[in-house]
Amino acid sequence: MSIQVEHVTKRFGTFTVLDDVTLRVEAGELVALLGPSGCGKTTLLRILAGLERPDQGRIFLHGAEVTDQRITERRVGFVFQHYALFRHMTVAENVAFGLTVQPRAQRPSATRIQEKVRELLTLVQLQAMADRYPSQLSGGQRQRVALARALAVEPKLLLLDEPFGALDAKVRKELRRWLRRLHDELHITGILVTHDQEEALEAADRVVVMHQGHVEQIGTPDDVYEHPASPFVYQFLGDVNVFHGRTVQERTLADIPPLPEVDSVVSADVMDEHEVTFVRPHDLEVNRSRTNPSQLEATVRYVLTAGSRVRLELTAEDSGQTIEVELTKERYRELNLREGEVVFVHPRHRQVFKIPQS
Repeated sequence: MSIQVEHVTKRFGTFTVLDDVTLRVEAGELVALLGPSGCGKTTLLRILAGLERPDQGRIFLHGAEVTDQRITERRVGFVFQHYALFRHMTVAENVAFGLTVQPRAQRPSATRIQEKVRELLTLVQLQAMADRYPSQLSGGQRQRVALARALAVEPKLLLLDEPFGALDAKVRKELRRWLRRLHDELHITGILVTHDQEEALEAADRVVVMHQGHVEQIGTPDDVYEHPASPFVYQFLGDVNVFHGRTVQERTLADIPPLPEVDSVVSADVMDEHEVTFVRPHDLEVNRSRTNPSQLEATVRYVLTAGSRVRLELTAEDSGQTIEVELTKERYRELNLREGEVVFVHPRHRQVFKIPQS
């Protein structure tokens, strides 16, 4: 089922939560709505479900307008962050609930409901837990029960609102990989709301980055990470070093010594712009000696060895700016760096945004 959101605006009092949002989700896609708290992603999900109505704009499911339809008419499966399981029901009863409350004319037979429950519990790898109660399950298991319950009614659209937010990091990583495999098997159209950029980049076919009620960028995980469309997207998707400067009449007055190829020649009609250069920690090359005159001289302040990567915190000699660098263990051992030593830094990749001065 495809989804079309056309110019949707939603306000709560004087606060605009969604401001003229337009996007399309193709049938069978798993799309992540990614952004900080308060950016409007959960409100958009609730509008898609029929739990909220937009003040302006229209919603289409598979080409048919559903803007004014109630949630019961949309065939939508909804998975919440905190499971919302019935504590007095067994796992099997929770999964069967959506089927047992259907109108009599649409309700499957008791035998078919039992078969469906067994199929779904096998799908989410909980067939041995059918007779247990939610209190007897781990957080990850309870979330899989919630997903099985949402799938029981064979929804046209699966909506997931921060489904792994209440889980610890290891379980969250396991479940999002499991969700990706499950989606590849079922090919159901899904919308995943999350503020976790790693979760969105790993699980989704496409990512919709939202900020202050607007869509900042839509693209594949590689697109939004490798080619951010705005400073907000760049900073939100992972760690980044930010260098400020000002472009005035074809030259740059930088607040720090220039990094290679950062200086930009601009047209004469651009008289005054603020220039911001973004460099991710793993895109900075570190050397013990200067290999070209434009390298930035810095002092190693802290070294953090964790897992397969080593993080360095440097201080630029001329400006005092803190710079974060990420190295492989092999490169760190090769350099044999110690705190207090002077090094020379240059970027392998960077992106410059020019922002007009207000």
